[in-house]
Amino acid sequence: MHRVLIIAGSDPSGGAGIQADIKTVTCLGGYAMTAITALTVQNTLGVSDVMAVPPAFITAQAQACLDDIGADAIKTGMLADIAVMEAVSLVVEGARVFTVVDPVMVAKGGHALMNHLAVDAMKALMIPLADLLTPNTLEATALTGIEIANEDDMRKAGAALLAMGARNVLVKGGHLDGPEVVDLLITPKGEHRFAAARIDTQHTHGTGCTLASACAALTRDARPLEDTIGLAKDYVGGAIATAPHLGQGHGPLRHNWLL
Repeated sequence: MHRVLIIAGSDPSGGAGIQADIKTVTCLGGYAMTAITALTVQNTLGVSDVMAVPPAFITAQAQACLDDIGADAIKTGMLADIAVMEAVSLVVEGARVFTVVDPVMVAKGGHALMNHLAVDAMKALMIPLADLLTPNTLEATALTGIEIANEDDMRKAGAALLAMGARNVLVKGGHLDGPEVVDLLITPKGEHRFAAARIDTQHTHGTGCTLASACAALTRDARPLEDTIGLAKDYVGGAIATAPHLGQGHGPLRHNWLL
């Protein structure tokens, strides 16, 4: 089985974070392992509290998985502060497998999941380790300082993130207005444009976590990256379209729609 180690925060309501990651990897045929970086109190209405996990314990969780089972890919999500990023970066460096870095900064309801000092650490420590970096437009702006209002701005931000050391960057355009949702994959060799009709729904909790984990679950040495991302986007699109309409706010996806 394709082994994926997920280093991210927990969402007790099951829509995002570790819980969404495990569902995604499992439903796409992979084997999911986890190192939990933070416990959150949240539901579809938002995040009300966060409790950090000590960096040494995050490392211990990850190494227990890598030393025994091993991993074919790593996906990182919520990394709230500098100490956590320092610890996680050492784990990723040592593992030397395909790594998807999802620079989670703000929850769907607007709660900040990364302090401002950690943004510089993300640039210095995590971005250079990303085989695939998956920021949305808000995160890309926070990392580059480039205000994003259209595809050209997405392109500029993606190029800036490549210059920071990411090997490939998927800038996600879901926060921009328009009948289509456009994502741009920016690579050293060029770009690939993904476009899909916008689904009018508020049930999008955990879409970023889900897409990044789907990419980690589906990556293969013989599969071009744009094909991996295309498959991952198809999976997420189906999960949004069949969302179970749970909760009073931004509801979760139907991760098991393929079954």
